Amino acid sequence: MAAVTPVKYIWMNGELVEWDKATIHVLTHSLHYGGAVFEGARCYSTEQGPVVFRLDDHMKRWCRSARMLLMEPRYTEAQLAEAVRTTIRENDLPSCYIRPIMWRGYGEMGVDPTGAEVETAVAVWAWDAYLGPEALEKGISLGISSWRQRSANAMPPAIKASGSYLNSQLAKMEANQHGYGEAVLLNEAGKVCEGSGENLFIVRDGVLSTPPLSDGLLEGITRDSIMQIAADLDIPVVEESLVRSDLYIADEVFLSGSAAELTPVNSVDGRQIGDGKRGPITKQIQARFFDIVHGKVEGYDDWLAHI
Repeated sequence: MAAVTPVKYIWMNGELVEWDKATIHVLTHSLHYGGAVFEGARCYSTEQGPVVFRLDDHMKRWCRSARMLLMEPRYTEAQLAEAVRTTIRENDLPSCYIRPIMWRGYGEMGVDPTGAEVETAVAVWAWDAYLGPEALEKGISLGISSWRQRSANAMPPAIKASGSYLNSQLAKMEANQHGYGEAVLLNEAGKVCEGSGENLFIVRDGVLSTPPLSDGLLEGITRDSIMQIAADLDIPVVEESLVRSDLYIADEVFLSGSAAELTPVNSVDGRQIGDGKRGPITKQIQARFFDIVHGKVEGYDDWLAHI
């Protein structure tokens, strides 16, 4: 389980609030109708102090999600980025997970949220590997879910909204019940989409492949980073539609995301991937990724926001 460890403060609507006092009303609109938009980001320790990985890109996506839901942010992207920095500094965390969230608050009820005030918060806490401390090396098992990912014309994947994760919850619980470490959702056309909270990559014959955004997946910031890292390492990378059998015959499979970082996969539906261990290309990209986020590689300074 991904338990939350309390810290001192949460930034809420422009001020720091004590952890236990950062509360909302039970009739908060987004609690009833799923209309919150959020981000997941990480802060890493470096020799130069804590840094947030691709902070500005997370703030842009967060505000973009809000505006697509006709939820006008109360703060600029720069102000929100500073709120993240402030929350990390005041909680004195050398590294942490970051959860910014925007929601429609108390005062209106019914499906139409017009009139409900937009509220904003940033929470941070210490959080190790999302899929388990051993998963980064030994990998996890995947199961193809019986649940399908939402249609792009039903719940747009470009909006990182809380309501969009209902089918992810169903898929994750199903995977756990069947003894898998994570689920893979297919879209309505039967193409591979993504994990319950991660993007997905495969390696075959030395080529790195990942589904295109048009197949209904979130435009992951870690996904984009991995594609750039692969190109910098002269590893061929393509976006192409995949079917479930492409996972079965892949040489390597891994998941990516701010929480999952870069987690190898050792089996899919009980079928061993490669030799059942982290593959060489996965290992190479993973090592470069962690060196970058810890400030050990030159040329990626614009990805690291110092606290």
